[in-house]
Amino acid sequence: MCGFLGEYLFDTGVALTQQDVFLKLLALSKHRGPDATETSKSDYYQLGFNRLAILDLSELGNQPKFSPSKRYLVVFNGEIYNYTSLKERYHLENLKSSSDTEVLVHLLDVIGVVNTIGELNGMFSIAIIDTYKQCLYLSRDFAGIKPMFYGVSDQGVVMASQFDQLFKHPWFKSQLQLRPELMKEYFAFGYMQAPNTIYNHIFQLKPGQLLKISSNATIEELELNELCSTKRLDLKEEDDIIIDIKNQIEHAVEQQMVSDVSLATFLSGGIDSPLITAIAKSKNTKIEAFTLAVSDKTLDESETASAYADHLNIQHHIEHVNTNELLNSVNEHFEYLSEPFGDYSSIPTYLLTKKTRQKHTVMLSGDGADELFFGYPRMLDVVNKQFWFKLPFNLRKPIIRLLNKLNIINTWAPYNYKTIDEWLLGKHSHILKPALDSFFPRIPFSDAILALYSIDIKTSKSLLQDLRRNEFYGHLQRVLVKVDRMSMANSLEVRVPFLDKQLINESMNFHPKQFNSKKDLKRLLKKLMTNYYPEPLIAHEKRGFTVPIHTWLRGALKKDVLHVIFNSPFYGESNIDVIEVRNYVSQYLDHKHDSAWGVWHIYAWQKWAIKQQLV
Repeated sequence: MCGFLGEYLFDTGVALTQQDVFLKLLALSKHRGPDATETSKSDYYQLGFNRLAILDLSELGNQPKFSPSKRYLVVFNGEIYNYTSLKERYHLENLKSSSDTEVLVHLLDVIGVVNTIGELNGMFSIAIIDTYKQCLYLSRDFAGIKPMFYGVSDQGVVMASQFDQLFKHPWFKSQLQLRPELMKEYFAFGYMQAPNTIYNHIFQLKPGQLLKISSNATIEELELNELCSTKRLDLKEEDDIIIDIKNQIEHAVEQQMVSDVSLATFLSGGIDSPLITAIAKSKNTKIEAFTLAVSDKTLDESETASAYADHLNIQHHIEHVNTNELLNSVNEHFEYLSEPFGDYSSIPTYLLTKKTRQKHTVMLSGDGADELFFGYPRMLDVVNKQFWFKLPFNLRKPIIRLLNKLNIINTWAPYNYKTIDEWLLGKHSHILKPALDSFFPRIPFSDAILALYSIDIKTSKSLLQDLRRNEFYGHLQRVLVKVDRMSMANSLEVRVPFLDKQLINESMNFHPKQFNSKKDLKRLLKKLMTNYYPEPLIAHEKRGFTVPIHTWLRGALKKDVLHVIFNSPFYGESNIDVIEVRNYVSQYLDHKHDSAWGVWHIYAWQKWAIKQQLV
């Protein structure tokens, strides 16, 4: 895993930024790639790269890297898991290194940019300069595992692995303009949803997107074959697809265990990482597993994880942390968040990756399974209450009110939300609509977020497909931001076998046989688990990777919360009703509501702005 920065000029007669400025910005991502730093420059581009060496540890794996013909110059963050098969299929010869980057640049010469990107299976963000046509290509993997930010100015385009490398760049720094609707979305969801960021003219590449940018300032989105579709006409039930899914997971794990540095797995008490760990053990009997143990027994999963490890007879490292260690990491972990990000499980993630990096450079995780295999109770809740939203709103409201008063039902969602789209958006928002609207009066959500929360309830299949699409391109993206930023803070690569391109495509063919109770959540994966573990061991529910946030915000962190929210200038105050925001936090501290998530979003916003010297 690595970090890069690049500039590409339009035909405007301006110059690239001075080298000392460029290198200072490139150094912001040094923790992503501490092993080597190199740059390449011409009269219309400059690229810089910080390398974390994983495959071919020699200098031959360094970047930026030219293709053999010298037509293409590449910076590439990530891993291509099918690089060996691509080398064989296209008979690539005279490779100077054994890295996946070497295969990538050779493949560009043989089949061109669009076909090459379409062939890749991995996690990646790639910037390619075509020196013949003097154009730029930007590409991101199909699940959005690796970050790609880019900004478009009058001078040209800047692309980078980190948000701060964009908004601190001279082409943007002097004219930063916040987008109120994106601020609203951050305060609701705790992250910036691609393709947008909180600033005008600065964007994120969408998962699976390929852009071509020309010197005349035109930006074209290119069509790719084999992209992961979330709309399938011929869906299969689990009995018909379980063997195919099993084979794909096993293949994905095997491919992602290729590394020239030491590799291990994360192991929780749930379903996903134990399944990955069991398969990894079947491929390498010496594989090790790591679990974070916390002092709060209601949050600790180490005992269940140990039972899994004992059954596998695997070397298991339990990394014990106490509350003080977690609290002492709060400020430190904010140092590595170059963008506003409000998921407090980033703190234990930071600590676990910091500890595992002392022994290994690459880890396998179980992220992505909940989204692809219907693992969230909130999905179940929507399915079980969908029929209410098929009734006209004016008819539905009095029925809901009456049935609640009679204690026949206990739900106000169909009463408070006119459409199922609005309800789903509300379920994912950590600040309820009345409070959010008071923060941002008359500010709507962006078209992109409304499209993401557009749900079809005509049939059960269409509903489930749309719920999965929403989770995949919504909540999963926040999870991936957390894991990427916190692992790369510690120069640790985390691979996610469930987000293998072929496995995603196969899972999109899957439709649950039934989905109406908790036992149906991830039922297919639970069935697969019986191949590796005794059934009584699988019955445990995952507790979640979290911290005692209520206790912290109202106790140990209260002084800092008051300082950054009440006694510091509020960033973006011209776009938000700061009085309402502070009143919301005060009410939480006075136990008048319990939205710790919402308060953390506000706190994290201010911590980020203060760290970046924006206020």
